[in-house]
Amino acid sequence: MKIWVDADACPVVIKEILFKAAMRTGVLTTFVANQSMRIPPSAHLKMLVVASGFDVADDEIVKLASPGDLVITADIPLAAEVIDKGALALSPRGELFTASDIKAKLMMRDFMDTMRASGEHTGGQAPLNQSDRQAFANQLDRWLTQRTQNRTED
Repeated sequence: MKIWVDADACPVVIKEILFKAAMRTGVLTTFVANQSMRIPPSAHLKMLVVASGFDVADDEIVKLASPGDLVITADIPLAAEVIDKGALALSPRGELFTASDIKAKLMMRDFMDTMRASGEHTGGQAPLNQSDRQAFANQLDRWLTQRTQNRTED
C-alpha cells in the first residue's frame, strides 16, 4: 500500500500531515509534481518530479497507482481514473471519493465548467479551514488504521 500525492495543488498544511503520518506509520508516500519541493529526509517520503505540462503529474499518478493505494487529490478527473484502477482518492478537505459518487461529481464539475465558460461567475471554494484539516486527518487515519490491521491479520 502506498500513498500518492498530487503535490502541485496540495496545501502545505496537508503535506505536513502526510509527512508526519508517513514517518509514524512507515507507509511510502510519494509527492508527484512538475517542480521539486522540499520534503523531510525519510525513507518513507519520496519526491517524483515529472515534466511540465497539462496533466503530466496526474497521468504519472494514474500509471503508478495500484489497487488499494490512496491518492490525495482535489482533481475530480484524476480521482475518477484512480478509482477505476481500484485505488482510493481523498481530497485535501477530507472528502473520500468513491466509485458510487465519483460519476456525479464529474458531471457537476463539467456543468460548472460549462457555466464558467458561458461567463457565469460561479465563485470558488472557500479557503481550507481547521475543520477541513481535521476531516482530512481523520480520513487518512482511518485508511492507515485499516491498512495496518489488514497487514497484521495476513
